[in-house]
Amino acid sequence: MQYFVTGATGFIGKRLVKKLLERKGSVVHFLIRKESEGKVAGLREYWGVGATRAHPVFGDLTGKKLGVSSEDIKKLKGQIDHFHHLAAVYDLSADEESQIAVNIEGTRNTVEFAKAIDAGHFHHVSSIAAAGLYEGVFREDMFEEAENYEHPYFLTKHESEKIVRKECKVPWTVYRPAMVVGDSQTGEMDKIDGPYYFFKLIQRMRQILPPWMPAVGLEGGRVNIVPVDFVVNALDFLSHKTGIGKRCFHLVDPVGYRVGDVLDIFSRAAHAPRMNLFINAALLGFIPKGIKKGLMAVAPVRRIRSAILKDLALPEDILTFVNYPTRFDSRDTAAALKGSGITVPNLKDYAWRLWDYWERNLDPDLHIDRSLRGTVGGKVVLVTGGSSGIGLAAAHKFAEAGATTIICGRDQDKLDEACKEAKAKGYEFIAYSADIADMADCDRFIAQLIADHGGVDFLINNAGRSIRRAIESSYDRFHDFERTMQLNYFGCLRVTMGLLPGMSERKKGHVVNISSIGVLTNAPRFSAYVASKAALDAWTRCASSEFADRGISFTTINMPLVRTPMIAPTNIYKNVPTLAPEEAADMIAEACIGKPVRIATRLGITGQVMHALMPRIAQIAMNTSFRMFPDSSAAKGDKNAKSTLSPEAMAMQQMMRGIHF
Repeated sequence: MQYFVTGATGFIGKRLVKKLLERKGSVVHFLIRKESEGKVAGLREYWGVGATRAHPVFGDLTGKKLGVSSEDIKKLKGQIDHFHHLAAVYDLSADEESQIAVNIEGTRNTVEFAKAIDAGHFHHVSSIAAAGLYEGVFREDMFEEAENYEHPYFLTKHESEKIVRKECKVPWTVYRPAMVVGDSQTGEMDKIDGPYYFFKLIQRMRQILPPWMPAVGLEGGRVNIVPVDFVVNALDFLSHKTGIGKRCFHLVDPVGYRVGDVLDIFSRAAHAPRMNLFINAALLGFIPKGIKKGLMAVAPVRRIRSAILKDLALPEDILTFVNYPTRFDSRDTAAALKGSGITVPNLKDYAWRLWDYWERNLDPDLHIDRSLRGTVGGKVVLVTGGSSGIGLAAAHKFAEAGATTIICGRDQDKLDEACKEAKAKGYEFIAYSADIADMADCDRFIAQLIADHGGVDFLINNAGRSIRRAIESSYDRFHDFERTMQLNYFGCLRVTMGLLPGMSERKKGHVVNISSIGVLTNAPRFSAYVASKAALDAWTRCASSEFADRGISFTTINMPLVRTPMIAPTNIYKNVPTLAPEEAADMIAEACIGKPVRIATRLGITGQVMHALMPRIAQIAMNTSFRMFPDSSAAKGDKNAKSTLSPEAMAMQQMMRGIHF
């Protein structure tokens, strides 16, 4: 038996050829472009055959008679028993011109070629898209009834099938696969398509929310999904049956799933929150088209929509098909496959394999350089307060990653010591003595920085001051609030605003502001510190909105408690779980690599949610902890006294082991 196959290098075609070659004595001739000749050896290896059974035929789908030489046409004439046409564009995001060239004109050229070589039978692999957006059940004997196929993908699938039905001069059969996903046994897939478009959204939900939390999903029409192994096995079996001339077979799941069910199945496979609550997308249909068109004409609406779709790697047209209205009857296919053992497996049984393969091999984030070196190598990074603690640990990471690392601080001796430490490790810091709390000195430092380096690419606003003292112990210490605000807010702003013009001119730059978990939890005894950081957070939110179109991004890190000299005076922290400066530096590196809007711990987010949803209960909880843990000896003015904890406070510390503040 001899075969000719187009699309043999594609996801389905490659596997179909392998299946055909399993038949004893079979020979496959496959179309391939001359410039892809280097792929032939790999294909034969995959198929497990030599040159005698897998023959490349050089040509091009867009050429007349596939651009195959007259010599090859003469050799193939009368030799081909079965001609399988699979070459096509299966991509919603492909441009209209390429879809017309390949799907329509390519099919016309293929039909002409099949006649030229007198093929025995022409097998055209179409798609359920040929039905358009038909309202109701589409049977296998229906074609002209297709409707609403104006979209290029649906249009070209419909028109290519029409060419086969109207122009093919050899016996033909049409096969309409549903949405094809990976192998049900291995999960293997070669591209992101169909339900895979929603995998990034599911992954984001898993990263943000605990798996037990109910989630809201989008309900819509029914989608039909089949694994590639079912399609290949069905094509192989059906194409060798007799009495299939001028017939169409739907290679679909006879059950089908609603969009919401599919999302929920894959959410379960990903260990993400289950989508138990659904918003019916059909409600969007009640919005008049004129209103929707008018909204899309508004630039901010278009930008927001495009940004969301881009962030989730969704094609522009995906929302058009959420309310998919068509169901497909497959009784003829079921009857023809009866006794073969070829059936569509239940999606619930293999969804985990699809998810696992996608996350290990197809997730777009896997192909992005997520290393710190790839992000800051060769760039200028400024770390304020970089002579000790979190700042110094972060500076070491940046310098190791190949950044021009600038640190600043008030203590020249500490700066010199930091530079010696860096030199001993094989790299260097550029150190400047500067008092960020002094506005004049701040301006001097920024001017020198711009003169020496032309500005910075990454700014890490780390310099800060913390005061742990109850308000009732601060009535005569108003200067605590002033000096904390001066450094943590005004000093930080002075540096940032001094460097923003250069970033804006270059249309790139990233600012990382080290805030506190206390801003989210409204921690008692930290009113001066939390207020200064909250002011910085609010300013950052405003700035990020203003500079979003200038290539400048901002990340706020609501840092948990870190073992630094800043918390040393508070003895009770010695028994509380804290992060090491190196772990805090990892969070800063993450902020520079991924550039998220915010980085916060789950404890911090929980506190924020509690204050938003149950403010009174949150206040009572915080007040209880406030009364349970006293002011430090230093805050009371006695640096030599030892802090004592009540049994309740000690029990609370034990309960909170492993939970980082």
